[in-house]
Amino acid sequence: MAKSPMPANIPPPHGKQRGWHMKIACVALALIAITLYRDSLNLSYEHLRSYYHKSPTGGCAKASPYGRFPAPQDPFHFLPCTNATLPPSLDDPEPERTWAGLFDPNPENWSWARNTSKGEKYAGRGIYLCGYLDVPLNYANQSDSRIARLAVTKLRVSGLSRVDSSPQAQHGLYPGSKSKRTIVIEPGGPGGSGTSYVWRAAEEITNRLSDGEFDVLGWDPRGVNASLPAIACYPYNADRDRWSLLTGQYFEVSGSPEAQLEVVDAMADAVFRACWEQYGDLGRFVSTAFVARDLEEIRKAIGEDELTGYLVSYGTGIGQTYANMYPDSVGRVILDGTEYVRDHRLIAGFGWTALDNVTNAWHDGFLGECINAGPRHCSLARPRGEDLTSKDLVTLQDLSDRMDVLMTSLIRRPMPGYSKLSGPSLITYSSLVNSIYGALYNPSSWPALAQMLYELEGGNATLATMMLEKADWEYDPTLPSLPTPKPSSDELGTLVICADSYDAIEPPEGMVWWESLWANMSSRSWIAGNSRFFSVFPCRHFVDYWPEPAEVYRGDLNHTLKNPVLLIAETYDPATPLRNGRRLAAEMGSNARLIAHHGYGHSSGRDKSTCTDTIAKRYILTGELPKEQETACYADKKPYLYDVETADVDPVAFDPVLVWREHIQELAYSNPRLVR
Repeated sequence: MAKSPMPANIPPPHGKQRGWHMKIACVALALIAITLYRDSLNLSYEHLRSYYHKSPTGGCAKASPYGRFPAPQDPFHFLPCTNATLPPSLDDPEPERTWAGLFDPNPENWSWARNTSKGEKYAGRGIYLCGYLDVPLNYANQSDSRIARLAVTKLRVSGLSRVDSSPQAQHGLYPGSKSKRTIVIEPGGPGGSGTSYVWRAAEEITNRLSDGEFDVLGWDPRGVNASLPAIACYPYNADRDRWSLLTGQYFEVSGSPEAQLEVVDAMADAVFRACWEQYGDLGRFVSTAFVARDLEEIRKAIGEDELTGYLVSYGTGIGQTYANMYPDSVGRVILDGTEYVRDHRLIAGFGWTALDNVTNAWHDGFLGECINAGPRHCSLARPRGEDLTSKDLVTLQDLSDRMDVLMTSLIRRPMPGYSKLSGPSLITYSSLVNSIYGALYNPSSWPALAQMLYELEGGNATLATMMLEKADWEYDPTLPSLPTPKPSSDELGTLVICADSYDAIEPPEGMVWWESLWANMSSRSWIAGNSRFFSVFPCRHFVDYWPEPAEVYRGDLNHTLKNPVLLIAETYDPATPLRNGRRLAAEMGSNARLIAHHGYGHSSGRDKSTCTDTIAKRYILTGELPKEQETACYADKKPYLYDVETADVDPVAFDPVLVWREHIQELAYSNPRLVR
């Protein structure tokens, strides 16, 4: 059988050796630079380095066993990721040179995928590549020269090719080659970090959706995390934490909701004022329409004729907008945990339209599946009371009543707590309910939450103190203080929500209407109503500072697409109800297929179904979709029993604090607003 031809973008088996004249030239240039430095105290480091580097990637640039980075003409300027590969600042006059200087030639310091072979240390391993892409800040005005610098991270599944060996193809890919398609991923938010999503989930996603054949790329949307400018309107996270104590009180514990709302309103005004003072008109350029335009620039930079994507939660809002702005660029795109962006055009629509499933997710899911799993696997299924024994069965109604008693007691009075890490503490109703809402996103966290609530019932707040402090504060005093600490880009999410609904008219009742909405939402869902209300209430001040975004998408969602998309909506999703997916599928018609994923958590990846994954993988690999408009799929296992075959098997020992920490880390990139 003839060998497959080597792709053109694969480096030659043996790198071209530098001649003696090049080596002498490098030494000479270095000596000249040193001499100049000694002769002039005013010669800067950047100036000195310019004598040594003839070009960002050539001449005397540092080499490695895998060649030099970034590669010529690479629009992303990819380097092997290290802890130093953050995009250069926007005021850097020579960003490409600065970026190239971050290249570390030692593969020991690079971020490699998990090792699945027993051969050469890095053979057969994927590599994480970090880069950036400059895009216009204002697509609506070509004369505006300002840019946004998007941070990008990619898992290249083929790894890298050594310059001193002949590459061998694996799974049809030569080391260092680009896969046939690149799965672009985005975790949601708004404000979720796509680069963080790559670090946490890229290997799982490529295996789940493409049997490990396709590269995975994520980006931080404009204003988020490592992208520049990153929108953080507080100078320090500790400042945000301090004010959240005053503004984060829920309706049920507000002695005067009217007075509390005035405090929250004043703080929202102050935050927007701070954003405007620091970033000027930047709030005009963060709408979902502009993020969709960024996504099209990413597709073009990847070099593929159509977009392949796995977009989750708010990412599905980006995907819907993108598909209808660029219908001829739509390839194989999965929208999982489906929003319906028409809702986001309504006043407070991002908040009140998301409450459908939350109560059922709590009652049928967290509590109901606890009863089904039994006391071996769920602490809350253990009986309470002096007259009860371990043989007495707890009913769902019993457990629901017990939780009502616990929550009511916290409304009346917080529970004192203590931990060695934070000292004295209080378990408040607002903090606990916020954590419950976050836990409904991820059923893997439910055993830890159940253990915490069971101990709280008994008056023991130690575990709750240890767990809640992981979610309540962004500032961590246990970490070393950085010379220039970078605060979290939390305010970006609010700006996006408000920009997308900027033209929704506030009712003439003003604050009276908002107070009524707060009462209605918290009554409709005691778990999610407050959190969702606080995500939209600041929008009443958005147009005071940014009267009109540069662009919002107000078109229909039924454009004829190059390829139909796959929608996945979950029956018990606490953030994006199944109703969203069905309304979107109805409007898109033949341009979409819907999987009704019968499971818990936010998006299908948290309560997995072989049925869902099989359809999704077939679609990504071949483009094939079910003929039916809607297909029902069911989760393979039940919460509390993921690690065992049946409820009769003893549970695997676990540390609830470690489980909770992992949950909080995941929640931070999917919905940063729930990690205060």
